[in-house]
Amino acid sequence: MFVIRLVTAADDAATLVVPVGVTGPLVPDLSEEVSEIWRTADKPGVAGALQTLPRPLRRPAKVLIVGVGSGDEPGWRAAGAAAARTADELLAVVVPAGASPAEVGGLAEGIWLAGYRYRDSVKPARSAEVQLIVSDPETYAESLARAQVTASAAWLARDLTNAPSSLKNPAWFAAQVVFEASSRPGLTVTVREPDQLKAEGFGGLLAVGGGSATPPRLVELSWHPAAATRHVVLVGKGITFDSGGISIKPREAMKLMRKDMGGAAAVIAATLGAADLALPIRVTALAPLAENAVSGSAYRPGDIITHFDGTTSESTNTDAEGRLVLADALGYAVSALAPDVVIDLATLTGANAVALGKKLAALFTHDDALATALTDSGEQVGERMWRLPLPEDYVGYLDSDLADRHSSPSRGAGAVVAALYLQEFLGDKVTSWAHLDMSAPSWADSTADDQVKGATGWGARMLLRYLAASALDGR
Repeated sequence: MFVIRLVTAADDAATLVVPVGVTGPLVPDLSEEVSEIWRTADKPGVAGALQTLPRPLRRPAKVLIVGVGSGDEPGWRAAGAAAARTADELLAVVVPAGASPAEVGGLAEGIWLAGYRYRDSVKPARSAEVQLIVSDPETYAESLARAQVTASAAWLARDLTNAPSSLKNPAWFAAQVVFEASSRPGLTVTVREPDQLKAEGFGGLLAVGGGSATPPRLVELSWHPAAATRHVVLVGKGITFDSGGISIKPREAMKLMRKDMGGAAAVIAATLGAADLALPIRVTALAPLAENAVSGSAYRPGDIITHFDGTTSESTNTDAEGRLVLADALGYAVSALAPDVVIDLATLTGANAVALGKKLAALFTHDDALATALTDSGEQVGERMWRLPLPEDYVGYLDSDLADRHSSPSRGAGAVVAALYLQEFLGDKVTSWAHLDMSAPSWADSTADDQVKGATGWGARMLLRYLAASALDGR
């Protein structure tokens, strides 16, 4: 990870970064060259737009003119990401007088996010020192620390999701959580192994993981500060590889199925981040982990599955496995954890991308206030979502002749029907619930903005921003 320092004067940096907005340069005492380049640019000041001013016989030898747009936090994050991609051993950024702590935090977050490289990559990790030139370092110290926690959460979620499934099985994932939690006071971890899952009735998780040589796990990670008055439960789908099971996927559809635990990665990373920030809110992350494999012990199309809450599902498509493991976790959350809010994240359906494209998650909830809180948090950090309906008349699609409900009816509206299925496991005890189908934005096909090609860690930063806001205002 890049080292970012707050300084009042830069060292002899070879590269100086100068921010400009859509209305002009933000640092008026810099040379006329910057103003003239801004004036003649095709996209003057657009967030993340970068122009280079070479100065081969002077210091700094290169000036990067980077756009911050309207100057809000997302604009500064885009500027930081653009600058980070050009970083050499020392980069100095001129922060204009009057920049808010949130803006400087966004700048630093963008630098760290764009500087990401998978920790087990064969390529060497990127490293550089970035100096933020400010008038008063103390003003920005807290926002810089928060930005580092947020970026670290996203990095962890990306690392977990990028890890190949030859390494990443349910036991490995559980061990990573135990390791990460061990260095943070106030966190507790419980890992349920197959015998305990069977004894307690986690039938959906056992069915999905039953075909694999690496059995399922349920990880429960808890942050419970003494001052907490609210309890948010985060549930993340954790399919460490999805072959589709007996309803096997074609090869092309399997190639990226190591990302099918992106929801679990996000909720774990956000909970660790809540502990790092000492947020005064109780958070429990549940990660039902399984590999959906093909073997003689794999569950079959047409099987009837008994869930944690005692209800049954008819599953005629073993490639609709994520909702089965989430159903167990949701039932357990309602029964045992007394949550005020339940939020689940899942790389659940291809219909997410069909409806909303690659950059938006689908949000489902009956709670308008929760929808607003999550949408606002997502907009602030650049993890966008769009609310889709939960039509009551579609619930009939779930009817089954053999079980309490059908988990995978072939009636269209795939993302909507999956959300309605999950809703069935909340009973009448939880009134504030949201489901986020984030299959599409969990993976970036190319490097752009603050994303690096590969896993995006989608949801970790949004959840952390939501939890911080919720701790303050009780949303």
